[in-house]
Amino acid sequence: MAEQRKLAAILAADVVGFSRLTGADEDRTLARLRALRSDLIDPTIAVHKGRVFKRTGDGAIVEFRSVVDAVRCAIEVQNAMIERNAGVPTERRIEFRIGIHVGDVVEESDGDLMGDGVNIAARLQGVAAPGAICLSEDAYRQVKARLDLLVSDLGETKLKNIADPMRVYSLRVGAEAKAKPEPGAPIATSEMRDKPSIAVLPFQNMSGDPEQGYFADGISEDIITALSKLPQLFVIARNSSFTFKGRNVNVQEVGRSLGVRYVLEGSVRKSNNRVRITGQLIDATTGGHLWAERFDRELTDIFTVQDDVTQHIVGALALNLTESDKQRLTTEHTDNLEAYDSFLRGREQVWLLTKGANAQGQKLLRRTIELDPTFAPAYAFLACAHNLDYVNRWSPVPSESLEQADKAATRAVSLDDQYPYAHWARAIAYLYMRRHDLAIQEAKRTISLDPNLAFGHEVLGTSLHFSGRSVEAIACFDRAMALDPYFPDVWLHFYAQAVFQLRRYDEAVGILKRRIDRNPHTDASRVLLAASYGHLGRFDEARAEWQEVYRINPDYSLEHRRDVLPYKNPDDFELIIEGLRKAGIQQ
Repeated sequence: MAEQRKLAAILAADVVGFSRLTGADEDRTLARLRALRSDLIDPTIAVHKGRVFKRTGDGAIVEFRSVVDAVRCAIEVQNAMIERNAGVPTERRIEFRIGIHVGDVVEESDGDLMGDGVNIAARLQGVAAPGAICLSEDAYRQVKARLDLLVSDLGETKLKNIADPMRVYSLRVGAEAKAKPEPGAPIATSEMRDKPSIAVLPFQNMSGDPEQGYFADGISEDIITALSKLPQLFVIARNSSFTFKGRNVNVQEVGRSLGVRYVLEGSVRKSNNRVRITGQLIDATTGGHLWAERFDRELTDIFTVQDDVTQHIVGALALNLTESDKQRLTTEHTDNLEAYDSFLRGREQVWLLTKGANAQGQKLLRRTIELDPTFAPAYAFLACAHNLDYVNRWSPVPSESLEQADKAATRAVSLDDQYPYAHWARAIAYLYMRRHDLAIQEAKRTISLDPNLAFGHEVLGTSLHFSGRSVEAIACFDRAMALDPYFPDVWLHFYAQAVFQLRRYDEAVGILKRRIDRNPHTDASRVLLAASYGHLGRFDEARAEWQEVYRINPDYSLEHRRDVLPYKNPDDFELIIEGLRKAGIQQ
């Protein structure tokens, strides 16, 4: 691969006084640093989707997909170091200084990065105080709306070997420092804090065949689905839990990252007609085990094993369940194991959210239905796949996809009215059919069956927004994002639409910039950002964003958006047009 130029967020870190520490006790210092890398630094970088492309004896330089991820990672590491250094004599403490910049870099064929973006981050690290984080002005501009921390403006600062002085901001963190409650950060309400909180990590595939990974993932997802039905629990969504798939993670760091006290991890070994499932429930605050067990069963007992795991968790957490709650816990099952296997494969494909995988998922789900025409989950996820075809225009005739989604979702509900994903899929279909009241009704039904289903809260919020009830929608989005801290970036767009409708244009700008930071190729968010700038009188910025829209998507059409966005009141869409017109943008 030839070298290529790109924009990247770069984090540079090193140990303060490393030579002094190694001079005093080299073996001990190096052992402590290795332990920090394996237990804290590398897992935290992985959680925030970073890539270490260069290591030095006492530090590292890391690439992130966004400045937000880089700053979150830095804050988490520095806060953890404060805790680890508690009680350690000052002269023996390992303290990091960190610099973060976003800028142009050149990627070499071996994956190494070079250029001003890297150099500036390294120089910012050099001026950071022990335990602090220094941000360039470009980096600070992108994250300042998210921070509820002490930031010192160091003013124009001369950095070594950098031609022009740069404005630098010093961010000093502490054990109590937290990000602002806003889209993208878990929101711990008093109601949530009163509940036991848990994340189910993807179970390891121990079958010796990577192709069997879908089976281990399916077991994990079914356990999440069962537990999340309980109103007594706060359960992190599959989307966020599965960001840890394939990583050697520290459970305590997982707990801090997802905002939960308990973590369930395990493994699955499938061999012929036998299955072995191990599970262990860990208190992430202490690392202590609350429960651990191994199940060796016939494959035909797979649903019983899943029910046993959830029952053991309930027992370990001392939850008081009603008879209704106990019935909720039962896993949806089929007596046809081939159908279940096909369902797990199909659902996995649908979750990949690509056109090709979605088509493959539909084939597998139809095969599931052929094998067991009474298995409601297959119809529910087939409806989800058809909804994706409609929303993304992946099918030749999108209107037919919407009709098929409605048909499949209705069949799922008729087979199992207690299955939350059936009502969720039907809510989406109803929304795009512009049957707003029914969409809201189905979304509420979804949440009543599964109060922890982040998608249920999101679709309720989206349905309320398109019905002109954006204040209520925002509360739903907050809840969805708390349940799914690593939520899909499109949720930021949904949130921004709601605050835009409420004429909170400054707030919309901040949220849309974060969405673009995570997904630079979005055209829809850039249009809404241009309209927000127009309402704010920032006309040059509006026109610049509008130009970006057509650079990204030369075929973009506002009329098409007007047709597909299911606003109950057409005037709500006209608010976007008005903002563009104020900036002199001709549609």
